[in-house]
Amino acid sequence: MSAQIGAGYVGSGLPQPIDSDAPLFVISVAAQLAGMHPQTLRTYDRMGLVSPRRTRGRGRRYSARDVARLRLIQRLSQDEGVNLEGIRRILAMEDEITELRSQVRNLTELLSASRAAPPGARFFTADPAGRVHLGQTRPTPRGPQRALPGGRG
Repeated sequence: MSAQIGAGYVGSGLPQPIDSDAPLFVISVAAQLAGMHPQTLRTYDRMGLVSPRRTRGRGRRYSARDVARLRLIQRLSQDEGVNLEGIRRILAMEDEITELRSQVRNLTELLSASRAAPPGARFFTADPAGRVHLGQTRPTPRGPQRALPGGRG
């Protein structure tokens, strides 16, 4: 799931929404936007605090979401006095909360769809990854029919 920044519509002359996960910024620009030195961004990348995308030449490209994460790291470190291990844990918990919110949203949509479905069609399936889906009734395959003794069927 990727958030959108800005607003606009095709053909309206307004700028198109920008995907906040799009890798737009080279390291020097991202560092300037985050108020950090580029070497600090490289260190945070090595530590796994931020994971920019890579170009074919292995150059880093930061998204708006990455820059926001860098700003959060800066604030936690400078203003709150949290050490880097504490920041790593905070970021991991925030990532988990984001994922859980996404799951709740998906399950809420699934529940709404199941309530709207006819009563006989309400069943759920799970894919190999454990994601739950509203199932659809399918005819069960049957083998060849045999006549019952006594002339019935």
